Amino acid sequence: MADDDRDTVREEFDEAVNMSASELEEWLATDESQSVGQKSGGSGESTGHESGRRIVELLRKKGGDLTDDDYAHMRKVHGYVQRHTAQEPGKEDVEHSRWRYSLMNWGHDPLKKK
Repeated sequence: MADDDRDTVREEFDEAVNMSASELEEWLATDESQSVGQKSGGSGESTGHESGRRIVELLRKKGGDLTDDDYAHMRKVHGYVQRHTAQEPGKEDVEHSRWRYSLMNWGHDPLKKK
């Protein structure tokens, strides 16, 4: 992957993920976090929860240590957050919605101001 592409992916990832590694790690340990998302492969863990654990690792890595696989996941995170934020539910209790919980598993809290 060209350096320009990596820079763009990194910027988009940083835009999408507005939770710190420690905030995300704390969130992933909650029942609410584990209550949402599609489970695959019988592991009992949702795709988003698994992604959240990977995002924590990415946030803690130095830029020079990121692999092509890491950048591919960063691109996936950005795409998910973009698609999912566009599906915001009506203004009913967003704070305790499955929509918000799912986004938070991907490192994005829609109620958090940057």
